[in-house]
Amino acid sequence: MAENKKKNRFSAYWLYAVLLAILLGFQYYTGANLWWQPKEIPQAKFEEYLSNGDVSKIIILNKKEATVYLTPDALKKEEHKDVRPNGNAVSQSSKAEQVAQYRFELGDLSNFENRFDQIVKENNLDTTRENKSEQNVFSDLLLSILPIILIIGAWIYVMRRMAGGGGGSGIFSIGKSKARMFDEKKEIRVTFQDVAGLEGAKEEVQEIVDFLKNPDKYTSLGGKIPRGALLVGPPGTGKTLLAKAVAGEAQVPFFSLSGSDFVEMFVGVGASRVRDLFKQAKEKAPAIIFIDEIDAIGRARGKNMMTGANDERENTLNQLLTEMDGFGTHTNVIVLAATNRADILDKALMRAGRFDRQIYVELPNLTERKQIFNVHLKPIKTAETLDIDFLAKQTPGFSGADIANVCNEAALIAARKGKTAVSKQEFLDAVDRIVGGLEKKSKILTPEERKAIAFHEAGHATVSWLLQYAAPLIKVTIVPRGQSLGAAWYLPEERQIVRTEQILDEMCAALGGRAAEKVIFDKISTGALSDLEKVTKQARAMVTIYGLNEKIGNLTYYDSSQADYSFTKPYSERTAHLIDEEISKIIEEQYQRAITILSENKEKLTTLANLLLEREVIFRDDLENIFGKRKYKDAHSAEEDDEEKALAAINNKPTENNTPEVV
Repeated sequence: MAENKKKNRFSAYWLYAVLLAILLGFQYYTGANLWWQPKEIPQAKFEEYLSNGDVSKIIILNKKEATVYLTPDALKKEEHKDVRPNGNAVSQSSKAEQVAQYRFELGDLSNFENRFDQIVKENNLDTTRENKSEQNVFSDLLLSILPIILIIGAWIYVMRRMAGGGGGSGIFSIGKSKARMFDEKKEIRVTFQDVAGLEGAKEEVQEIVDFLKNPDKYTSLGGKIPRGALLVGPPGTGKTLLAKAVAGEAQVPFFSLSGSDFVEMFVGVGASRVRDLFKQAKEKAPAIIFIDEIDAIGRARGKNMMTGANDERENTLNQLLTEMDGFGTHTNVIVLAATNRADILDKALMRAGRFDRQIYVELPNLTERKQIFNVHLKPIKTAETLDIDFLAKQTPGFSGADIANVCNEAALIAARKGKTAVSKQEFLDAVDRIVGGLEKKSKILTPEERKAIAFHEAGHATVSWLLQYAAPLIKVTIVPRGQSLGAAWYLPEERQIVRTEQILDEMCAALGGRAAEKVIFDKISTGALSDLEKVTKQARAMVTIYGLNEKIGNLTYYDSSQADYSFTKPYSERTAHLIDEEISKIIEEQYQRAITILSENKEKLTTLANLLLEREVIFRDDLENIFGKRKYKDAHSAEEDDEEKALAAINNKPTENNTPEVV
């Protein structure tokens, strides 16, 4: 049946063919000669032909144009061979008498008539002259209605385009929702098995899945299905993927759109789209609505000082608040939203009864990073000896998106080298590329600059190696990367809370570069800009945010609800002066501490810097050869020692002379 409908479907090309046939027919029956057109000549040439007796008659059309008909004898002349029909004057003589051979435009009609009569009289010719008023009914009709047809056609075309063809993007559907619906029966489902890590978040959203699968289980006891859940976390942690997994597990329709999709230049459009979105979701219930980057419309109301009360974004938010608290208990529609700026959202949006739950999607820990690597390494051809545990340890603080980028970058680097499989070295190069930027070996440095950079980076490495709470070193390089002339890679311990001594050790290690320049050259340079920026932020946070300064006391001047446009300071000028003094004091104390450490280990510092100048890149085992085993065990070193002892116990070998694997 469907095939018959497809065969019998009317085609617009048939309509075009019929119109063309009608046009040709009108042209033919109104006297237009489609097979022959007179040749254009000047009026002086016509007078010459007339004087020679070659003209049989002329017809003046509408007092503007004259058509010239030649005599049969004239058509036989060589000079008129171009105007013979089909080039044969004998066989076409009868037909030639019916068509004009020449034409020309008239100027003043009375002057032309006087000149014509004069030539006819002087040469005693029998040439005749006729005046005709010719009208082409079809052409006149077409010229009169064509503008109207074009206007109507253009209007229909514009209206159809504005209507969006049902796509929801036109003027007639501008108030319709732009949400894309993922049907559980047609779309490829994403489940919790496709989401690596996020174990805590998956446990929390599992309850939402249970609500959608078995709503009677909860409503029979008087409970209400939650209205919404807010996914909060840094960018790239998998909030959107987790929301899709919830829809896939629950096997319900999933409406996905961004917060900016509600915003339009027309007043009231955002609120209309919110109403239409919830209307569609109710029709498909049970369903999930996912609004990504909800802070685009969910910012706290009354904080926009530029637009006043009639703000389209606020109207959209008001409608969203009404819809979330308006539909019935048994509609089985749950709203999921994602943002990394939960602190700026409106309080009414966060209250119970709207977004009942806030699910924190944090950066993955070591175990979760290993799971994420397993997911993203599936399509990549890796070497058989690739250690995923090692890769997970080398990427602290990386989000899921960062790890995906590392895997892709490693594959590109391996392909660039012409390898058939991606090995550990390519992954290390990818991490360096993402963290530090692209190597710039072509950047020209003078020997003095290169030496200063080597001692600067060696100073970082030395101080961090000798301090208890500083992050353990992975490698140091003086090869320029990105905007930096040298870099040192560390493996920070994943802490949940940070103590004062830990911050101070990190600050001291950061100042080790400038301290090394002071100890060796008795001069300092601008190369410590990023280090100074880092320690200044840390010192300011200690004093003004975390309450870790004795003189300021247990106070914090951080307000999470404060708007960004506030120009007032929450402390007096006297306190501001004291804050500046304490920040400077903390930084200078750690700088002098770094100078003391490097002065006591000046020979080892020089040896390390010379090795760095020679190799350009040094690793952890190079520091062990110069400074010996690190006095303070970090979490990663203890883990490596445990693995080493276990391996030695299996092989019945002593562990004293064994060294950790070179990074």
